[in-house]
Amino acid sequence: MDSRYLKDKEELKQPAVDDDRRAFLTAGLVGGAVAAGALMTGAANAQQVAQAPALSDKPWWPHPKWGKDDQAGASNYMTPAKTLDAVKLIKDGKVYRIGRVYESGMPKFGERAFTMRIPGAPTGGPFGANKLIYHDEYLATEIGQTGTQFDGLGHIGIQMGKDGDKNEMRYYNGITEQDMATAYGLTKLGVEHVKPFFTRGHLFDVEALKGNMMEAGQEITVADLRAALQKQNMQEADIKEGDAVFFNTGWGKLWLKNNDKFNSGEPGIGLEVAKWCIDKGVALTGADTWATEVVPNPNKDLVFAVHGELICKNGIFNHENLDFTGLIADRKYQFAYIFSPAPIKGATGSNGGPVAVT
Repeated sequence: MDSRYLKDKEELKQPAVDDDRRAFLTAGLVGGAVAAGALMTGAANAQQVAQAPALSDKPWWPHPKWGKDDQAGASNYMTPAKTLDAVKLIKDGKVYRIGRVYESGMPKFGERAFTMRIPGAPTGGPFGANKLIYHDEYLATEIGQTGTQFDGLGHIGIQMGKDGDKNEMRYYNGITEQDMATAYGLTKLGVEHVKPFFTRGHLFDVEALKGNMMEAGQEITVADLRAALQKQNMQEADIKEGDAVFFNTGWGKLWLKNNDKFNSGEPGIGLEVAKWCIDKGVALTGADTWATEVVPNPNKDLVFAVHGELICKNGIFNHENLDFTGLIADRKYQFAYIFSPAPIKGATGSNGGPVAVT
């Protein structure tokens, strides 16, 4: 999820906002024309959101399971026993790449860039009697919202006190902006603290359940999840503590084909499913969308509330812009999910190539 969506909604009222900035702010903060027709249950969902106990403004720290000093969140579920449990789902040994190919033409917000250059061509050589030559590359990019993205615990926080008070900008385990933020990386909650994932993965093909690609602003409900499980001959009891759950909405079909629409909003989970994930004790959520959660939120007063509940308050990670095409084609809905975030000290997230093994 792009943190720049979290700018004050008042910016949308200013005529000087440039077109690129307007485009990605609009997707996160207002229900544009793309989403308007999809909010068929908006009133009911808004009521549900307003009543959701997860929206309590009470402190969520220290973490009740991992303790006050923890910086690894739900990756603490990754134990030898969890690995062996995940291995039981491997039946045929087929490996699926579920991350996107990184390239300059992929959907990006605003002025974000993914620029690679190979100087020299070749960069050096020939050297030695064997006439060795080589290539190196220079890569300039951002981690956030440039392809497949893993959200770390330093990515999302909540302003608890007066706006602008960094001592009351709280992140996972109550760590404050004042405690950890520098221009050169985070001194706490950097992605280097996250343990590698090797766990049981479960894919909910909600697109197949609905019969077509879901639309922006269309929320995945717990009833949808249970119906998808039934359609896929799975049981809700299959989802265990420390597992990863993924949602296929069909929105990923827009990737590289209609980037503007892809970025304009998205279907996804709301606070109801977020609470379900918390109650199940899942370690990670993910989807074929750029935020995993429904955009715009049916409650127009909320911005990326699922991110706040899962990442910030509960230490549950999020994996965005995934590609489930191969798994769905083979009707593989359970697998071992494997991903090790790039251990960039002080980073808020990671790119990389997650895999599913069936």
